[in-house]
Amino acid sequence: MNTDLSKDLLEQVNRALDLGTPLRIQGGNSKAMLGRPVDGELVDTRGHRGILSYDPTELVLTARAGTPLLEIEAALHEAGQMLPCEPPHLGPGATLGGMVAAGLSGPRRPWAGAVRDQVLGTRLITGHGKLLRFGGEVMKNVAGYDVSRLMAGSFGSLGLLTEVSLKVLPRPRQCQSLRLQMSRRQALAELAQWGQQPLPISAACHDGEALYLRLEGGEGSVRSARERLGGEPVANDFWHELREQRLGFFRQPAPLWRLSLPLACADLDLPGLQLLDWGGAQRWLKSDAPAHALREQVAAVGGHATAYAQGEHSIAPLPAALLRYHQALKRQLDPQGIFNPGRLYPDL
Repeated sequence: MNTDLSKDLLEQVNRALDLGTPLRIQGGNSKAMLGRPVDGELVDTRGHRGILSYDPTELVLTARAGTPLLEIEAALHEAGQMLPCEPPHLGPGATLGGMVAAGLSGPRRPWAGAVRDQVLGTRLITGHGKLLRFGGEVMKNVAGYDVSRLMAGSFGSLGLLTEVSLKVLPRPRQCQSLRLQMSRRQALAELAQWGQQPLPISAACHDGEALYLRLEGGEGSVRSARERLGGEPVANDFWHELREQRLGFFRQPAPLWRLSLPLACADLDLPGLQLLDWGGAQRWLKSDAPAHALREQVAAVGGHATAYAQGEHSIAPLPAALLRYHQALKRQLDPQGIFNPGRLYPDL
C-alpha cells in the first residue's frame, strides 16, 4: 500500500497552529508506555505509508513515516539486507516514524550503531507550518542543528515526521549464538577483555544465570570464534525474543526499568532482578524500589534510568542546564509548543 497524506497532515498542523491546539502524534502506539501522557488532538500517521525508493546496491531506503516496520523489514530481507540498529517493535503495528521517534535499538546497538546513526534524511512538518526536507538530499542543517538525527528519540516533540531515509546493511553471511555458564560479574570482566580483541560479537546478554553471545560475519571468523569461546549453541531466535521483551525475565511482576550505563560499568548491586544487554551498557531491572533511590544509584556511575510505564516520572529528569538546551531547540522548531507537549518533560 502506498498512500501520500502529506497535504492532509500539513493542513491538520496548520489548523492546530491557527487554533493553538496541541497535537498528539501517534503511529502504531507500540511505545505508549514510554514518557508522559499527552492531552491533544490525535494525529494518526498510519495512513501515510509506503516505501518510496529502495535500491539495494545503494544501501539506502526511503519510506513514509506511517509505513509498518514489518513491511520495511520484509523488503530488506528479500534483498538480503537489514536495519543495522535492530529496532524493537514492541507490538504488531510499529511504524518507521515511531521507530525514529522512540530511538530504541536492539541487541546489535553497540556494534552497529543507534537509530540516529542510520538516519540519513527526513521530511518534517515543523511548528512553522511548513513541510521541509532535511539531511541527505536537499537541505542540510538549520540553526546549527542536525535536524534529521535530532528526531531520533524526540518522541514527536519537535515536529511531525512524514518521511525517513535510512542507511541499511547486508545481513551477515553466518550467525551463531552461544550460551556460556558464568556469573554476571565474570561475564562483564570477560566482555571487557573480548572487546579489545577482533572477535565477531554482535550481541551479548546475561540473563542472571549465563552469558549469551551472538557471533556474526564470515564463516571462517565465526567458526574460529566459536571454537575459541566454547559454550553451547542456542537458537538465534533468542535475540528476537530479547529485543521484543518476550523472555521470561520480562514477565516478572515488578515494574520494568531500563538502565543506560557506560560500557565499562562494573556490576551494580541493585534491588530486584537484572538482565544485561549490549554487553552491559543497557541493563533491564525488575524492581519495586523507589524511583529516586534507583536513579541516584545509577546516576552515581554516570548512567540514567527510564521506567517502562507511562507516567509523570517515567523518564529521568534533566539537569537544569541541559533542559535549557532542550527548551531552546523546542522553541526553534516548535515555537507554539503544539507537538506532543509534555511527552518527555513537563516543561517541553
